[in-house]
Amino acid sequence: MTTAAVLSGYALLTGTAAPYLLARARWLHRAPAAAITAWLGLAVTFVVSGALACYHLLLTEPHVHDGLVGLLTACGLVTGGPARGAPPTPVDLAAVLLPAALVLLPAVCLTRISWRAHRTRRRQRDMLALVGTPSPRYGATIVEHEVPAVYCLPGRAPRIVVTSGALRALSDEQLRAVLAHEDAHIKGRHHLVHAAVAAFARAFPFLPLARLAREQTALLLEMAADDRALRGHPREALAAAMYEVAAGQTPHLAMGAGGSGSLIRMRRVLDPPPKPRRATTPAIVLTSSAAPLLPLLLACGPMP
Repeated sequence: MTTAAVLSGYALLTGTAAPYLLARARWLHRAPAAAITAWLGLAVTFVVSGALACYHLLLTEPHVHDGLVGLLTACGLVTGGPARGAPPTPVDLAAVLLPAALVLLPAVCLTRISWRAHRTRRRQRDMLALVGTPSPRYGATIVEHEVPAVYCLPGRAPRIVVTSGALRALSDEQLRAVLAHEDAHIKGRHHLVHAAVAAFARAFPFLPLARLAREQTALLLEMAADDRALRGHPREALAAAMYEVAAGQTPHLAMGAGGSGSLIRMRRVLDPPPKPRRATTPAIVLTSSAAPLLPLLLACGPMP
């Protein structure tokens, strides 16, 4: 019961208190890529610790001293383990099925979201083939629309879309800066992070971690794309382009350079925060990767 209490507390802390602390961290906007890893690490940690907490809460006495391996062996899921004693009871089986359901729920949501996104983007690409004009000069598809907008359709056959209004509003340097931003989304496969966070939010809609992770990662992905674009383009050019396309509407599931958070991003581009220390990013990534391992080390070995 002590292990179950510790794991439950760990899951509760990860799902409720930790997200608010992370959202207020000053280093988030300094290292957006590492911050995204931190949010994903918290999500995985919640699922792992929650599943193990459910298992230990339902665990019955005959298998307590054999740990998770002992119960799986008794249920016929693992061979050669340390199972002994009475055959598994319905509660023992629930101790396996309930944690499995907790893990499979976001996985099922991710599968459904990914499949629907694939169909939606395929329809959007088919529409672009009818109304758009390829531009080899910019590596994009030009669409007639008076409102300046630049966005990308990620996926297996990615497209970058530029409206005719954006062509008139942006200089060549500004346009290439914002195109580099969209290219960063495509090459970084940012749509996969969007899908993963959306699946987690759908699986646990009332969890503070799910809501904050979805809000924060959307902005952090845009900042990460900004940083990639700034490697080869002036800050003033990217900020001006962001200003011009800020009001542009993007299709569902597309990733645009404008939209919500544009003001915060423009300020960050023009007045960049201090760069994090060299050890900061590796430390964040290492901590985020290790966080899900702690409940595993606590729960999965034989218990005294």
